[in-house]
Amino acid sequence: PNVCAVQKLIGTNRKYFTNCKQWYQRKICGKSTVISYECCPGYEKVPGEKGCPAALPLSNIYETLGVVGSTTTQLYSDRSKLRLEIEGPGSFTIFAPSNEAWASLPAETLDSLVSNVNIELLNALRYHMVNKRVLTDDLKHGTTLNSMYQDLPIQIHHYPNGIVTVNCARLLKADHHATNGVVHVIDKVIATTTNSIQQIIETEESLETLRAAVAASDLNSLLESEGQYTLLAPTNEAFEKIPRETLNRILGDPEALRVHFCSSLRHLLLLLTHHILKSAMCAEAIIAGLTMETLEGTTLDVGCSGEELTLNGKPIIANKDVLATNGVVHFVNELLIPDSAKTLFELAQESEVSKSMDLFRQAGLSSHLTGSEQVTLIAPVNDVFKDGLPTVDSNMKNLLLNHIVNEQLSSKYLYHGQKLQTLGDKELRVFVYRNNLCIENACIAAHDKRGRFGTLLSVDKMLTPPSGSVMDVLKADHRFSTLVAAIQSAGLTENLNRPGTFTVFAPTNEAFRAMPQGELNKLMGNAKELANILKFHVADEILVSGAVNALVRLKSMHGDKLEVSVKNNIIHVNKEPVAESDIMATNGVIYAVNSVLQPQASRPQERGDEPADPALEIFKQASVLSKVSQRNPRLAPVYSRILARMKENSGRF
Repeated sequence: PNVCAVQKLIGTNRKYFTNCKQWYQRKICGKSTVISYECCPGYEKVPGEKGCPAALPLSNIYETLGVVGSTTTQLYSDRSKLRLEIEGPGSFTIFAPSNEAWASLPAETLDSLVSNVNIELLNALRYHMVNKRVLTDDLKHGTTLNSMYQDLPIQIHHYPNGIVTVNCARLLKADHHATNGVVHVIDKVIATTTNSIQQIIETEESLETLRAAVAASDLNSLLESEGQYTLLAPTNEAFEKIPRETLNRILGDPEALRVHFCSSLRHLLLLLTHHILKSAMCAEAIIAGLTMETLEGTTLDVGCSGEELTLNGKPIIANKDVLATNGVVHFVNELLIPDSAKTLFELAQESEVSKSMDLFRQAGLSSHLTGSEQVTLIAPVNDVFKDGLPTVDSNMKNLLLNHIVNEQLSSKYLYHGQKLQTLGDKELRVFVYRNNLCIENACIAAHDKRGRFGTLLSVDKMLTPPSGSVMDVLKADHRFSTLVAAIQSAGLTENLNRPGTFTVFAPTNEAFRAMPQGELNKLMGNAKELANILKFHVADEILVSGAVNALVRLKSMHGDKLEVSVKNNIIHVNKEPVAESDIMATNGVIYAVNSVLQPQASRPQERGDEPADPALEIFKQASVLSKVSQRNPRLAPVYSRILARMKENSGRF
């Protein structure tokens, strides 16, 4: 009872007093925490008893400040003559800065406060107070409390992850009751806020370019209005980093930001609203990655790494938690250009497909990715090229052209069997599976990125466009010469040449050589048996390797099931490893296997779910009953009757 859990961030003085709902996966901003337990304030241990069962008597707010460890606030309350008030009658709430919070104040700020304790320090402390008892449950998100200094507002934010902030200062210890109120310990000394977001922009020299942009785009009234916004304010430096031609392209294109105004200055509006979040987000509330919606309707990934805040994975926030009356401002040193205004090349350079871009550039195909051509780029992720980039020759250039579809698509509208035309004049097929979406042999590896003219689809491997029917592909590969002869001998050539959706597990020459010679000769000399065996290697649906998760069952043309599984990243069929996967054909897909697969009726029975020999089953039952009858004499006649039946029917088996 009465034990509080504390998460301490390793390597820092930061602590998070939490409850069972807020464990944050034992990490804060990617750094591990150590969990410790201590008596909750107001309670203490009793020797020989569990937890902290002894409740300390309540005292007034002044004395409670000492109990919760906020001794500097207690000291300054005494010096500023606030002590008399917080020891006396009343019902107050004080947001008491921790000792570390006071120590972290700039020296000149602290000097100005302590040098004028009766006015400056007293006013600062009274701004931390509310003239009523306010518990954590009363601290609702987006509300304000009137402070005891000129009724100036204090902004409260209560986030879904359990973090509560007061003017962007985090609550460290909450709800410590006193006889005349309640004490909450916070991690900063808070200051009065009188400027709106717009007024902050107007007074900050480092936001001069933003100031002009806001004026030109008519956003002044929004940033002056009541509300709770977060402005990710690009500094002058951020604007200077953008190449002039890029900025001109965005501002000069009436569609670049999905607007239909004619004036290029108005195109700036949605660029700027991409920097405004719909709610106030203080830095202290961000303890892990989250996605937030902008006023422009796009999303930004907001996160943290150690002490740094990140936007879309980049630590580009230069100054955080500049509080305004209508929200909070974070200064950023990079302009956040929405995907809807970017070229395919820009989208790809910022994604996990940058190595693919090197290939397209070497092949001289950059113009398709930077112009106004409406295309979809199917780009392999960087892991595909972990052993280095392939040589770019005429064949590779043609292959890369077949990674560009000549229309702008979205993966959520693709459907099974859809045909996509490429710039290389090939037709690609779409396969929709339970656990994946694939284009030929390549499966989608990440969410789409939709740019101004093109869409980026990241995939898990290089595409292999089909180059002929199943029979054409087998004939062109010397590894399958024996199989081709067998198909022709069994009269199946026409089947594998016709349009269809076949998955073929193709035995290599090596597979046939591994068979006993007598068995092979017998098989090749019996066209009907050969056809049955070959049909067992063919399923009438296309299954690419990216769709195989744990186990997939296919019905073969023979009728028996084929079991396709993956183990240690190797595809297996009926527990036999596949030598090569995803050899694409216009009417199917081929897997090379180094063994000839046997249907159920052609091999010894091994599995427990196969039909059993009835005689064998009776013997098994008889054996069991014999043992039981020895233990139970009443079952002996039953056992005798079964033996008699076996003798009568022995000639039938």
